[in-house]
Amino acid sequence: MDEAIEKTLKQEFDAEEGSFLLRLRGDLEWDRAAFTRLERAMRVACEQSQGDEKLDRWLAEGFYEVAMWVPTWTSHPNFPRPTPDTYYEDCIERISDLTSWFFRGWHDYSEGHLWPDL
Repeated sequence: MDEAIEKTLKQEFDAEEGSFLLRLRGDLEWDRAAFTRLERAMRVACEQSQGDEKLDRWLAEGFYEVAMWVPTWTSHPNFPRPTPDTYYEDCIERISDLTSWFFRGWHDYSEGHLWPDL
């Protein structure tokens, strides 16, 4: 995997300073720029690992935790979700899509699908 993507994912999955997960957990803030950084890195990781027979445990754990924790944490009615609602819903769906792609090695969309920025 590309070193820059690996570094970004390690920082994000470890919830280091400035990461999406740290802002979400510690500040109760959905940082759009941090989410975009995380989502793009996850997407590149999916692209670069889709033919791999084995996955690194830290990557698998990171994808799993994001997919399980983010929707649960942000589903509380008092959580200050980003607006509009469609943006938030699209982000949660994207996390699910990327996690599925990462673990299966292929995504549910047709060949040539372009992943729009959120």
